[in-house]
Amino acid sequence: MVRAGLTAVKVAEAAAELADEVGADRLTVSALARRLGVRDASLYSHVKNLQDLRVRIALLAAVEMTDRIGSAVAGRAGKDALIAFADAYRQYALDHPGRYAVSQMRFAPEEVADSAGLRRSVELTYGMLRAYGLTEPDLTDAARMLRSTFHGYIHLELSGGFGHPRGVQESWKRSLEALHVLLENWPSRPDRSK
Repeated sequence: MVRAGLTAVKVAEAAAELADEVGADRLTVSALARRLGVRDASLYSHVKNLQDLRVRIALLAAVEMTDRIGSAVAGRAGKDALIAFADAYRQYALDHPGRYAVSQMRFAPEEVADSAGLRRSVELTYGMLRAYGLTEPDLTDAARMLRSTFHGYIHLELSGGFGHPRGVQESWKRSLEALHVLLENWPSRPDRSK
């Protein structure tokens, strides 16, 4: 019998909380069932399997993260927007490491096709980068550079990979300043018409 009040949304929220506590790699349907006080079979009324649960967490995280980033960058442009965007991105990952880790997993396009959070993430990123005068394909290249830089930094920070005594926050600030300079001086594409 399904526990009264248990819905797919509540299951996803509980799974996200559990992932934050134990880590995305230790999240299982059985662990979630124990957390909710139900049998594993009861959860399958709300989610298909562990992959479906991960997709739901990733979609939840996308909405939460883009809401945070959107609020941070509102009314800002250029360096101010970049710093606000990056700080909100990083803080979300530090506050919710399990959700963040799940959101970085690869999903089939059809699993996330209807995600308003993921669409908004792209819109926020490209909007912030357009203030630097970038157009395609440079927008995509710059967005990939930012995502890989932010993710790499956060991954190393969460895993304790920065052993040097210099403060991690100071290095983060300097990295953002360097990214701003790079974006302001984005290399032009060679003119292929010559």
